[in-house]
Amino acid sequence: MEEIIKAKLNEIEEREGVRIIHAVESGSRAWGFASPDSDYDVRFIYVRPKEFYLRLEKTRDVMECLLDETLDINGWDLQKALRLLQTSNPTLFEWNNSPIIYKTTANWKKIQTEINGFFTAKSGLYHYLSTATSNYREYLKTDMVKLKKYFYVLRPLLACKWILDKRCPPPMLFSDLVEAELEADMKPIIDDLLIQKMNTPEMGNAPRIDDLPQRPSSNWSRLNELFLNEIFES
Repeated sequence: MEEIIKAKLNEIEEREGVRIIHAVESGSRAWGFASPDSDYDVRFIYVRPKEFYLRLEKTRDVMECLLDETLDINGWDLQKALRLLQTSNPTLFEWNNSPIIYKTTANWKKIQTEINGFFTAKSGLYHYLSTATSNYREYLKTDMVKLKKYFYVLRPLLACKWILDKRCPPPMLFSDLVEAELEADMKPIIDDLLIQKMNTPEMGNAPRIDDLPQRPSSNWSRLNELFLNEIFES
C-alpha cells in the first residue's frame, strides 16, 4: 500500500502542478491501533508556484484528492499550515510527529526544526480535552460501543497528561502515551482492550464497559444528624 500511496502523491503533484514537501499517515495507523480493515488517512503539505500567491483573488488552500473505502488523501497549502502553526494548531504538531512518513524534503526539515517552538500548552489542552469530551458523549453512552471509540477518548486524555507533565506536543503513538502517562494498574486492562480492537473490524461493537461503580444511596439521616448538631450548638 505504501507504494500505491506514493504513486498517488506523484499523480497529485503532476495533476495539480504543486510540490508536496511532506506527507504522512495521520489516523489510527499512525496512532498504533489500526483495525484489520482500517483505511489510510494520508495528509500532506504542498507548495504552489510563486505566481499563485501573488493573485489578488482569494484562492483555495486545501486539497481533497481521494476518498474511498481504503484511501483518504488530502492536504494543506504551506501558507495555510504556517498560519495555523502561528496559532498553535494541534493538527500540525500531529502531522509533524507522525511515525509513518510517505514523503519529506529538505525544505520541510528546515521548517520542522522550528515547529515545536510555536506550541502552547493551553491550546493543546483545549483541543485534546474537547476531543475526548465530545467522543465520550457521542460514542460511549450507548449499550454497544465501537471498540475504536474507547481509544478516541483515551488517547486525547493521555495527551492532556503528557502536555501537563512535559509542556510539549504529545507523541502520535498511543503506546508512547501509555508508557509515559497511564497508571500501572490500568495498563493490563488497556492492553487487553487494544488487542480486541486491533483484531476486530473497524465497525466492530462490544458491550459498553461499565463506568466506575455508583456510590451508595445518600445517607440523609447521618447528614441530618451532623446538621442538627451544628445548629443546636450554635
